[in-house]
Amino acid sequence: MRKFIAIVLAVFSISYAGEENLVLKEGKNKELVQAYCSACHSVDYIMMNSKFLDRKGWEAEVNKMIKLGAPINKEDSEKIIDYLVKNYGINK
Repeated sequence: MRKFIAIVLAVFSISYAGEENLVLKEGKNKELVQAYCSACHSVDYIMMNSKFLDRKGWEAEVNKMIKLGAPINKEDSEKIIDYLVKNYGINK
């Protein structure tokens, strides 16, 4: 798993145009969010949705991504949800 995360981080370390300044907040499991979420979309998606999503919302988003094919196991999905709720959830 760590090898997968390292590969994804290396591949997606090239930023999209105009996103040079978009950085996720520091926190436990940030690396999982970067690895899994950035594999399909930019981090601005997380920041845009932070104004609207509470725990139930982030759970629904992560589960939707898994249904769309994101290779996230249950343990990592819980860690990702916890990070998103703590750092980007409403009603933190």
